[in-house]
Amino acid sequence: MTRPYNFSAGPANLPEEVLRQAADEMLDWHGSGMSVMEMSHRGKEFVSIYEHAEADFRELMAVPKHFKILFMQGGGLAENAIVPLNLSRGASADFVVTGSWSSKSQKEARKYCDVQIAATNERGGHTSLPPLASWKLRRDARYVHLCTNETIHGVEFQELPDLKALGSDAPLVLDFSSHVASRPVDWSRVGLAFGGAQKNLGPAGVTLVVVREDLLGHALPICPSAFDYKTVADSQSMYNTPPTYAIYIAGLTFQWLKRQVEGHLSGVAAMEQRNRAKAELLYSAIDHSGLYVNGVSKDCRSRMNVPFFLRDESRNEAFLAGARERGLLQLKGHKSVGGMRASIYNAMPLSGVVALVDYLQEFEKRHA
Repeated sequence: MTRPYNFSAGPANLPEEVLRQAADEMLDWHGSGMSVMEMSHRGKEFVSIYEHAEADFRELMAVPKHFKILFMQGGGLAENAIVPLNLSRGASADFVVTGSWSSKSQKEARKYCDVQIAATNERGGHTSLPPLASWKLRRDARYVHLCTNETIHGVEFQELPDLKALGSDAPLVLDFSSHVASRPVDWSRVGLAFGGAQKNLGPAGVTLVVVREDLLGHALPICPSAFDYKTVADSQSMYNTPPTYAIYIAGLTFQWLKRQVEGHLSGVAAMEQRNRAKAELLYSAIDHSGLYVNGVSKDCRSRMNVPFFLRDESRNEAFLAGARERGLLQLKGHKSVGGMRASIYNAMPLSGVVALVDYLQEFEKRHA
């Protein structure tokens, strides 16, 4: 039996191979006699799981040696506080607000430092990106924060800004929660990146933080020890009990990603090519329709989260009911914006997008 296609924005669908392997290993991991959920996080069995996961993520994302990879808890919302607690030194930070998540980030950071909104696209309804020439960056800012893919509004940076070219020496902080591992990262332009795993890397519960070593050791005195990046790095992410099972599933997902091949490409490069094809297919169907509309500027449309609206919103419930009947799940848009949203993360196969496009066209014919 074919599984339904889950278009949830997160927690999101996982690769079926990963779920089957986890099921096979549920009661006895590699002859240990234990489930991963039962293991001591300091035992040799889990330490090997952790070490492999860290090494695989570093290889997949081509993370340079002078960056630390941390497995933390609390998701992106917690990182909105943890980042300023570690990087702001109680001084200033600049934020580029391009949607709901970056807006939440700057509001949280105001508790710990002087925040300036350096640029925003709010007047345009978060449907485009503010031109780089309009960014007003302060020379004394301790960091500049971007959400590089806005899950709710469907706006994505197709290229990371070069802050030095904009006259800033501040480290660039990325919230890449909803498109991590969907495309390569230019680490030469990044100081820190964080993301919850529950969209592209695994289940809810573990948060990946990639932080340049020179940014460690500057936490504010009020920063909880478990959230001090240096403490976490020095303890190999085991200062407190880590989310062991979530790390295990993320590790299996990293292995799955390494096995992916598209032509001569593999790993994240293969996923980027695949994601580009899925997004182009879905956006083309929407753009050539008389019933559906996506208002995001074409130069910054997300490859991961595709929001769209029915021009006749009285048909929304009928649309969703028909989708569920066809095994197309979780297409309702976020409550703050309404409409529909299809999240087409790494684990969503092309066949799922084809099935959705077929349904879009079928529904439009019936309701034209």
